[in-house]
Amino acid sequence: WKNPMKSKYTKKGSKKKVIDPYSRKEWYDIKAPAVFREREACKTIVNRTAGTKIASEALKGRVFEVNLGDLHKNPNLGNRKIKLRVEDVQGRACLTNFYGMVFTTDRLRSLVRKWHTLIESVVDLKTTDNYLVRLFCIGQTKRRLSQPEEDVVRDLEPGQAHPRQDGLGDGQAHYHVGPAPTGGEADSGGHWQGD
Repeated sequence: WKNPMKSKYTKKGSKKKVIDPYSRKEWYDIKAPAVFREREACKTIVNRTAGTKIASEALKGRVFEVNLGDLHKNPNLGNRKIKLRVEDVQGRACLTNFYGMVFTTDRLRSLVRKWHTLIESVVDLKTTDNYLVRLFCIGQTKRRLSQPEEDVVRDLEPGQAHPRQDGLGDGQAHYHVGPAPTGGEADSGGHWQGD
């Protein structure tokens, strides 16, 4: 239901002018530090200087995440992301400094495997030029031995070789529990022949 009186009291031309927000913005180039092969990291957008709001001040402190593979033009390094922080603005170029490095999510997920233990640690360090660096270390153990292997390793004499390192080379673990047999020699299957 429409109110017939509504149009009587509305002022003509009261609608606000629609202004494209991008008409008041400027593009700036993000320059990576000199240690990277590709200096042109990316671009960013910011409102033009108007009154007390200065564009360069709005840019300082911004953090950008850039793929290391793109910065070095090497796709093999694509599983690391570099964080760059704007320190200074010169003309239309934003000069950045290294701010951090993280692994991509898919790379972190690929490190998690069955039967392996993931070890993570966080360490805060101070460099000689007074930078505070927080290191996130990640590592993983080798696969746990199966129960029969653990039993054999436990029964080994000190200095005795591990069954997997007995030089038989067929990928199978061969065990000899108890005193070593006298005389004869091992065949290709690891069984003793002779006396």
